Amino acid sequence: MKPTPSLLQIDPRDNVAVALDALAAGAVVEVSGQRVTALRDIPRGHKLALRPLAAGENVVKYGHPIGHATMAVAAGDWIHVHNLKTNLSGTETYTYQPEAQHLSPKKDAISFNGFLRPNGDVGIRNELWILPTVGCVNHTAQSLAQKFAARLPAGSVGGVHAFTHPYGCSQLGEDHATTQTILASLAQHPNAGGVLIVGLGCENNTMASFKKLLGDFDPARFRFLVVQEVEDEITVGLQLLEELAAYAGQAVRQPVPVARLRVGLKCGGSDGFSGITANPLVGAVSDRLLARGGTTVLTEVPEMFGAETILMNRCSRPETFAATVKMINDFKDYFLRHHQVVYENPSPGNKDGGISTLEEKSLGCTQKGGQGPVVDVLAYGARLQQPGLNLLNGPGNDIVACTALAAAGAHLILFTTGRGTPLGAPVPTVKIASNTDLATRKRSWIDFDAGQLLSGTSVDALAEQLFARVLALASGDAETQSEINGYREIAIFKDGVTL
Repeated sequence: MKPTPSLLQIDPRDNVAVALDALAAGAVVEVSGQRVTALRDIPRGHKLALRPLAAGENVVKYGHPIGHATMAVAAGDWIHVHNLKTNLSGTETYTYQPEAQHLSPKKDAISFNGFLRPNGDVGIRNELWILPTVGCVNHTAQSLAQKFAARLPAGSVGGVHAFTHPYGCSQLGEDHATTQTILASLAQHPNAGGVLIVGLGCENNTMASFKKLLGDFDPARFRFLVVQEVEDEITVGLQLLEELAAYAGQAVRQPVPVARLRVGLKCGGSDGFSGITANPLVGAVSDRLLARGGTTVLTEVPEMFGAETILMNRCSRPETFAATVKMINDFKDYFLRHHQVVYENPSPGNKDGGISTLEEKSLGCTQKGGQGPVVDVLAYGARLQQPGLNLLNGPGNDIVACTALAAAGAHLILFTTGRGTPLGAPVPTVKIASNTDLATRKRSWIDFDAGQLLSGTSVDALAEQLFARVLALASGDAETQSEINGYREIAIFKDGVTL
């Protein structure tokens, strides 16, 4: 029988391989010079044992354990949640073992056309943003955005968007402060040429207290509306938006060094190919940006569990390593504090796509960070300060994570997906499919097809294409599908009492 080349062994140390196509029981497959017979039907993207495994033996993928076999597994058998269990449990003690860095600086003069703000920040969009201080005025904010969009003057202002949320009142302590911090960080984002803050008037997140969080803000760029204090909030709000549009409309694009670009890294709805195609592709783009002095930021702390030491050993300083350890263990404590198992992941969609354990997902997810050294660790809601690869504290939830990346100051987000999703963040959200089938079926969602890597395209060639797409998006020469569809939203992490 002629072998079918339908398996991929990612690392020579792996004792499993990934089915590139669905395998029928009895199929003879060849990988890394050996032939294996599939003992049962194995779905596309799922794992097949390359050799017999004893009960309790580690299952190795990406060159690292992704859990252990819960029973004896024969060569050619399907390995998934029915016979594979995570090795993760609670918090751990880590030792700093710094690795040599391999990124070489690039001296080319690559630039993009951005909006240089008076405070020195750079934006890649020039929009009007409406931010409610409290959920009670969500529909007021939405109504203002809809009405003003219809009368937006022609010019460089790219649109008007309201970002609603259910918080800003009846929260206590740190939970309330978190809401304020995220909203204040979003308000300071340079993609917004003008910002209207809309409040009710009796909420905990008072306009006076919120203004203090903005610090020394540019009064020309901000307007504030407390709806209880005016007779007709729509008329007043539209007038304030007219003033903001007149100010923002003066901005023009100009060449900016690519070192000023900040890119968020996110994955959602992974499948068995995410860690083979889309995530390493994004990592290669991250490396290209970092080599030119730019900034990338990786979040989704629970999806670092099981791969955290890879990031820890790339920390540039012992202090950064210590901050990474604290971020990881604090998030594990968050799970335990709520009486939840640390490894309650992956999602049902991830499992359908072939991911069995959190370690497996994490080892794929963290590849988005490429090979760059970790230069800083940010608290949830904090803003980027240092060029290089940053880690941002936050959960894996797609909307919450994207909001945190935008609040941190990411100009755009590279969002990998093996399952597909229509969501969009406040900043351009580039959907990168892990497989060509998804990219073909959901053209209205997907911006880039990383599945081409499974058809022989090299990582370097595809990374150059994606990097060029990023620069085009940053220059305003293209839009993401989520922008075209008008899909933009935020969600704020909540961990506290509601009154």
